[in-house]
Amino acid sequence: MPYRLIKFALSKTHPERRMFRAPAKLKDEYDAVIIGGGGHGLAAAYYLAHDHGMTNVAVVDKGYIGGGGTGRNTAIIRSNYLTPEGVRFYQGSVELFQDLSRELDLNLFYSERGHFTLAHSPASLRTQRWRAEVNKHLGIESEVVGPEFIKRTVPEIDLQVGGKQAPISGALYHPPGAIARHDAVAWAYARGADRRGAEIHQQTAVTGIDIRDGEVAGVHTDKGFIKTKKVLSAVAGWTTHITRMVGLRTPLVIHPLQALVTEPLKPWLNSIVVSASLHLYVSQSSRGELVTGASLDPYELISMRSTLGFAEGLGTGLLDLFPCLGDIKVMRQWAGLCDMTPDFSPLMGTTPVKGFYLDAGWGTWGFKATPICGKTIAFTLARDQDHELIKAFNLSRFEQFELVGEKGAASVGH
Repeated sequence: MPYRLIKFALSKTHPERRMFRAPAKLKDEYDAVIIGGGGHGLAAAYYLAHDHGMTNVAVVDKGYIGGGGTGRNTAIIRSNYLTPEGVRFYQGSVELFQDLSRELDLNLFYSERGHFTLAHSPASLRTQRWRAEVNKHLGIESEVVGPEFIKRTVPEIDLQVGGKQAPISGALYHPPGAIARHDAVAWAYARGADRRGAEIHQQTAVTGIDIRDGEVAGVHTDKGFIKTKKVLSAVAGWTTHITRMVGLRTPLVIHPLQALVTEPLKPWLNSIVVSASLHLYVSQSSRGELVTGASLDPYELISMRSTLGFAEGLGTGLLDLFPCLGDIKVMRQWAGLCDMTPDFSPLMGTTPVKGFYLDAGWGTWGFKATPICGKTIAFTLARDQDHELIKAFNLSRFEQFELVGEKGAASVGH
């Protein structure tokens, strides 16, 4: 290590600040309490202060920041969805991500790779053409490409898929598709929120929410009672625990979603590759690891245990697609929780309980929505009205039969 760097590190003149403060105790009252210290909750706290001047805000989490879905995903960012509502929403997130490292003053390792959604049949190819036309109509860079383009861009791929599946007949190609460091996003938003006055309380479990005359009056925690008129639930797979506290019913079901990473390799996969037929997706991280996962586990369960069956099934599909990976070792494996809605779109915004707001229903697409979710839900909480981009995602759509069907663009967890 250079002597000048050691000198700087030990200097009392320029001490490095902590990433964020660790408040000794909760205050008696806050203007808003955010339950959940993941990317969404921390982004909401940041934008409440940055955009709306609300700084008397507490973020509480029963564990540690980024310990839930934020730290257990595969960090893919894209906007090539199927519905106009979904495309506009996720495109807003892509645009925020592109400048987020500069805004938050932290390297998030944001890297545009290009995103391939492979088609193995004429029916699948028709769906990709449909998505491409929706994307183009809304100004999103997206097109259907043939096998030659795929092979030229990803030379290691086996277009015949080992002869076990129908050969690859084309793909939806989304050039802005990107990856980023998920933990860096959480820490950057935490630091930004903290420096603007918000408090982050880890190891603080919510045990109840006080409702009086149909309105939020406060939050009970294992460290005391907090008076507040506004509560945001941003806890993903634990949403049903929180909504039960306010007597709110939602159509959410919780499924585990597993992923794994391999040992680091020299850079060779410059694209994100997804196959619904093989139930897998894969990209290569900035450290050289192959980050790969599959579809939801086929059972409803609040559990983050990984399974051997998943690793075996995913490994088989990955070798069919990339035979060159036969000797590569798996480094680690994990599972996260996915709060799924019937129409594969999020639940966001105001609720029948005045002062209680939802940020839920993220299924397999929560990380990529982090910046736009924080920005729109902060607007909603500050003004007590749904932001234009999330009106279609309100819980009331299930009562009014106005679903936003995204299953065609989210059939594999990615």
